[in-house]
Amino acid sequence: MKGIFHTGITVSDLDKSIPFYRDVLGLEIITGPTEVFEGDELSRALGVPDARIRLVVFKVGEGSLELIEYLHPESLSKKPMPPSTLGAMHVAFRVDDVNKKVDELKLKGINFLSQVNIVDSGPLKGWKWVYFKDPDGIALELVEYQGSG
Repeated sequence: MKGIFHTGITVSDLDKSIPFYRDVLGLEIITGPTEVFEGDELSRALGVPDARIRLVVFKVGEGSLELIEYLHPESLSKKPMPPSTLGAMHVAFRVDDVNKKVDELKLKGINFLSQVNIVDSGPLKGWKWVYFKDPDGIALELVEYQGSG
């Protein structure tokens, strides 16, 4: 494995999510939004019968973030999984100054789940982190870390 190529998130509505990730978080679109993709080959490849999707890809540092909207089949849930659920995920964005980014995003209407957390000891020593949510309630995180990796 050479690295993580992209992280994919299923969202309820690309037209709602794109302005958040592009305009609020400041990510650059590098692909899409696409037309609708569908067909037997796609459904087999995704493991989702009768899949109809569209997507957009944002540049994030050296990697990318893919948002996928399933037009079919309809989601079994209207809420994201709680963090303790098997398979739940979140995306952590690395920033140079977490407090500065928090202040910037608060001005754009972002509510954070807590104050910035500072880890002073243990294996995560040096991390400063805080969680927030996207328009679907999907967990996102800002992390400031001065070490390597």
